[in-house]
Amino acid sequence: MDLNYLFHRQQVSLMMAAAASGIEARRAHGALARGYAARIARVQASGGVSFPLRGL
Repeated sequence: MDLNYLFHRQQVSLMMAAAASGIEARRAHGALARGYAARIARVQASGGVSFPLRGL
């Protein structure tokens, strides 16, 4: 997975959580951001930077 993509999705999720008007949406977007953070940490811990996604 491309780290730039994961960082981007994490930031979008954080912005959506901050802009959410309801608690459910805030929690959902926050959970997505935490999931992306975990994926980023796994890629970084593996010592490798993966290749960008193709065809997006």
